Amino acid sequence: MKRTLILVTTLLAAVLFTTKTFAQDDLIRVFRWYIPQDQQYVTVADGEYQDGQLINWGWTDKTLLFWAYKTPGPGRVAINGWTNPVTRAHISICEDEFTDDWMLKSGYAQKHLQYYGLTRRGANTVCVYRWLISKHNSWITIPDDIDTDVFLKKGYRRKTYQYYGVWRNVDAPIYDQL
Repeated sequence: MKRTLILVTTLLAAVLFTTKTFAQDDLIRVFRWYIPQDQQYVTVADGEYQDGQLINWGWTDKTLLFWAYKTPGPGRVAINGWTNPVTRAHISICEDEFTDDWMLKSGYAQKHLQYYGLTRRGANTVCVYRWLISKHNSWITIPDDIDTDVFLKKGYRRKTYQYYGVWRNVDAPIYDQL
């Protein structure tokens, strides 16, 4: 009986540990980089480009925005990155927010999947918005917890709701163990 109890407890702990590990492995960090040459920001998922490559291109000020998911799932929406080769603007948009045809007619190209955002607010989430600066016709992705006054002073307007990101801080691994 004692062996059976130990075996069942061990199996249950293994299943719970595996589930926690999978959940953590499915998350990806999302960063914002600044491009001084174009005076624009770009939203980049971890591993989308190599940091050395971005630095070599002149991008600076890497800032962690939030975490997102690598894989599709219930309550998740695909986030695609687009680039306009003429204006050199970068934009991250939700799947089906604009049609591909409209994006192509607007001059955007190089569509690529970046990550998956949440469609509903939940525990440990942050609302993510997109803002436009008209003078450069460029976009910026800003989580709701950032002081937006700085961006208002720079001329960013047209705040648009996008999706929810996962908010994790340095204590997150401690909470994942509970």
